[in-house]
Parts: sequence; C-alpha cells; structure tokens
Amino acid sequence: MNHLPLIIKREYLTKVKNKSFIVMTILSPVIMIALITVVAYLSQLNNDKQRTIDILDETGLVKDDFKSEDKITYNFLENMSLNDAKDFVKQTEAYGLLHIEKISNLDSISNQIKFYSEDSPSITIISNLEAKIDKKIENLKLQKKGVDIAMIEESKTNINIVQESFEGEKTSKIDSVIKLAFGGASGYLLFMFIIIYGNMIMRSVIEEKTSRIIEVIISSVKPMQLMLGKIIGTSLAGITQFIIWLFIGGALLFTVSVVFGIDTSRAQSPNQQIMEEAMNNSNIHMQIQDVYDSLHHLPMTNLIVAFILFFIGGYLLYSSLYAAIGAAVDNETDTQQFILPILMPLILAVYIGFFTVIEDPHGTVSTVFSFIPFTSPVVMLMRIPFGVPIWQQLVSLLLLVGTFLFTVWFAAKIYRVGILMYGKKPTYKELIKWIKY
Repeated sequence: MNHLPLIIKREYLTKVKNKSFIVMTILSPVIMIALITVVAYLSQLNNDKQRTIDILDETGLVKDDFKSEDKITYNFLENMSLNDAKDFVKQTEAYGLLHIEKISNLDSISNQIKFYSEDSPSITIISNLEAKIDKKIENLKLQKKGVDIAMIEESKTNINIVQESFEGEKTSKIDSVIKLAFGGASGYLLFMFIIIYGNMIMRSVIEEKTSRIIEVIISSVKPMQLMLGKIIGTSLAGITQFIIWLFIGGALLFTVSVVFGIDTSRAQSPNQQIMEEAMNNSNIHMQIQDVYDSLHHLPMTNLIVAFILFFIGGYLLYSSLYAAIGAAVDNETDTQQFILPILMPLILAVYIGFFTVIEDPHGTVSTVFSFIPFTSPVVMLMRIPFGVPIWQQLVSLLLLVGTFLFTVWFAAKIYRVGILMYGKKPTYKELIKWIKY
C-alpha cells in the first residue's frame, strides 16, 4: 500500500503545528525588519546630520571650489594662525579643520595639506575633499602650461556604447545588472533554502531515530516512502513558512515606511550603492527606459519555469543526502564529518556563479558546471538570464533528475540500515557496506 501521502501529511502537520515553528515563523520576519529598520534609522540620522568644515587656506587657491553642499557647510577662516584656527574649531564644535599651507610651487602642495578633527573623519568626506583639491590643482597646472581649460571641458565626451546582438536585439549595462540580480537572487535563495530546510529534515530523522518512534513506523512503511515523505512534507512546511514571511515582512516594511517615515532603502549594502553609482553616469530618463527595456527583453516565462524546476530538483537532490546523514548518525554532533562534503559542491556553485558566470556566462567553466548536477541548480539559474539554449537547459535538468533518482536510491540504502543503528559512530567504510546490503 502506498503510504506516501499519509507520511507527507503527517510530516507537514507535525512541522506547522510545532510551537517553535509557529514562533519562529512570526518572530523571524519581525526581527529581520526590526534590524533593517534600526540600520535604516541610524543611517538616516547619520546622513541627515549637518556638518561644518572650516578651511584655513593660506594659498587662496581653492576658495571658489568649495561651495556648501546639502549636508556639509564650508567655512573659510581669514587672517588666522593655525593655532587660533584649531581653537576656533574646538569652540564652535565644527566637524574639522582643513589646513592648506602657503606654498612656493604647486608640485609640493600634496605635502602641505592636513585635516584636523577631534575624531577620525569619514572616508567619504576625506575623499570628497581630496577630489576637489586634485581637480583644482590639476587645472592650475594646466593653465600654468598655457592649456585652455574651457577647451578641455568642451572636448570631453560621455561615451555610452550601444550593445546589440547580431539578430538586432539591443542591450545595455543596466540589462546586465538586472540579469545579474535575478541570477544571484535565485542561486542565493536556493542555497539558503537547502541549508535551512535540509538541516530540518536531518534533525527530524535524528529525533525520530533517537526516540525509537522509527521502529514502529518502519514496520508498516517502506524506507524509501518514509524518506520521500519526510523530504516532501518538510519542503511544503518550508514553502508555507517562506510565504508567511513574505506577507509579514512586506506588511511590516510598508508600516515602517508609511507610519514612521523611515526609508528602509537606506539600509543597503556597499555593493548595491556601487551598482547604483555605476548606473548614474547617464541621464535618469535614459536609465528608466533602459530598465524598462531590459525587463521587457528578459525571457520571463523561461526564467520562471526554469527557476521552479531547478529549484525543486536541486532541493530534492540535497535533501535526500541530508536525510541519509540523519539516518546514519545518532546526534547532530556526529553530522559534521558528513555535512562538509555535501556542502562543498554547493559552496563551489555559489562561487562559480558570482565570480565566473557574471564575467563570462557562456565560457567553458560556466557551461561545464551548469551541467554538473550538484552545481547546476545554482550555476544554470545564474546563466539563464544571459541566454542559454533550451537544449542545454533540458540536458542539465535531465542530468539533475537522473542524479536525484540515483541519490534517492543511494540515500535509501543508507536510510534503510541507518535508521535502526544506535550507539556507534558510522564511518565512510561502514556506509559503503550499508549500500551493498
């Protein structure tokens, strides 16, 4: 008799009715949004802070180049000694003092500029000051040599290379960023899902094995059905939890933004800021149009279908291995020697995706690893946005499914013997013996 639906139902209900599962389903998005809100609030406080920088310029060269900005006010000090300027800055509690000593020639000015402050200054502010002075001194040197600065400025051209395939399909730099974002998010989501819910499956097997409940269950259920039921039931519980997280997280983000007026987009990583700055080199209207065109050109149907298939295939592949590990050991401490070999291909896939696929999505390394079943769920998902032939996707998927079926058979062999073994740490040699039984 096929007991698989009953096992799936039991596993699913056991998970979703568990108190810790319910608590973490509610608390996890609350804690995450709270952290994002705190970071965004602190960033907002820091960015909204008005700073005053006093400048003692003994050369008189840079006065016209330091105009007060949104969050920074530049105040030039006149007829003061350096010591008097320092005392003035301390009394007024200004952010710092920029001192430019009097020089005899422009070549030595780099050694005659100092910034005095009570605390370590912001790297961004120092870089901004350096850029302003660099530009001014560069122009002064050019003028000294008789070069017309106005002509140089007029001759500057902003080149934006139009990218187009031989079939006439146009792309852009923003197009690559969007593809990168989709591929990276897909691979990272799969990686985290496997880590979180693969461990959940493994712990479930260990708990039942330790409590000896498994001896009763195995008398009426085939080990293969029991293992698949645990994998599928736990997966459905994980999907349920993830959907709830999305709803709660989205509602909390909306509440924080509207009610408290905190811009959560301020809590972004440096990499996101770098990508935004890279896209800010052209007109904003052109950027919006490029984004629209990029989204329009993405093969959304292919991306969605491939994401679902590779996500399910990759998760089932690794989950069966986690279940086999749970059956082979008596406690979580003993799992470490087995988990690392399983995680290595997954970690390798993430590194290949972020450091190879991004640079050359159709290169030899990217292509080969997108066919290897233990890395293809991540690497292929990151390649597909850049355009992968359907036949390659199908071959990769067939290899993944075939490997999953083999892994299920392989894991079931270990599962069949391991779930009834107690009190002894298994070795790789013993696992091989179990497969031969």
